[in-house]
Amino acid sequence: MHAPRPLEAVVHSITLASASGGCRTFELRPVDGGPFPPFEPGAHIDVHMGPSLIRQYSLLGSPEDTGRYVICVRRNPDGRGGSIALHQEVAVGARVRISAPRNHFPLADAARHVLVAGGIGVTPLMAMAEVLARRGTEFSFLYYASTEAEAPLLEELRAAPYADRMEFHYDEVDGGIRTGLPTALRTADPDAVVQLCGPGPFMDHVIKEATAVGWRDDQLRIERFAPATPGPVRRDAEGSTGAEFTVRVASTGQGYPVPGDRTIAEVLAANGVEVALSCEQGMCGACLTPVLAGEPDHRDEVQTADERAANDQITICCSRAKSSELLLDL
Repeated sequence: MHAPRPLEAVVHSITLASASGGCRTFELRPVDGGPFPPFEPGAHIDVHMGPSLIRQYSLLGSPEDTGRYVICVRRNPDGRGGSIALHQEVAVGARVRISAPRNHFPLADAARHVLVAGGIGVTPLMAMAEVLARRGTEFSFLYYASTEAEAPLLEELRAAPYADRMEFHYDEVDGGIRTGLPTALRTADPDAVVQLCGPGPFMDHVIKEATAVGWRDDQLRIERFAPATPGPVRRDAEGSTGAEFTVRVASTGQGYPVPGDRTIAEVLAANGVEVALSCEQGMCGACLTPVLAGEPDHRDEVQTADERAANDQITICCSRAKSSELLLDL
């Protein structure tokens, strides 16, 4: 499997996206003036800011507008450096490398949708709202933020063609989601789907409360910006990720032992096998690799329960094996 060649983009504009100044939107356009690859609502791109600094950001706006990509980035001083680099080092006119869009949070097919955003989690839901409004599909769009000043993209949302579907909640005003579920979620609708994105504790609370009133697991579609469990790989007290196993490359037949303190991707890369990596936390799907034989031990946040049960692909950045050997289509 060869990593897709990055796209070349130029930063056309940078604008403040929150009153506090903590969020900025970056409009990217193709360097050659041609169109970008099309994308579906919920998709994200990788932004390359260095050999080991690659971060994922959801695409805003209309998927039909292939002349530009727009992302919104919240500056996170406690993050892994990507947002700070974009805020401090990238200026209008700068060239950046990006990936083609990938989508592990697609807009579900349903008679009614409830879009629920927490803070910067609003970004993938905006493209969904654009499409749903254009289709004439029934939907509600619930937006939660700690304060109005810190809420990203308020001006864009208030001016959007779906503004009449919006419902805004701020912790400083009404206590936010912990004061109770909004009307759109209080009664489970068997024909509806909830698309949910935001901070982990926010989503965990929504899922718990929605499940308690009868929403089914398969109706709750989520996207996380950080792993549900800390760290890209679960380790025990001795630092081990689990028992050693062998990963075998189908194209060459060569097998490599994967010890408990290394990932599949690390072992393959160390032996000269080209692998596609991005977030290295099991969040983005860049390293999903077909499995031809063996049983994966899935530890990612990308695949659905059904996809995991199929056992026909694995995130090599964090997942391991339940079997003694995995045969990968590489």
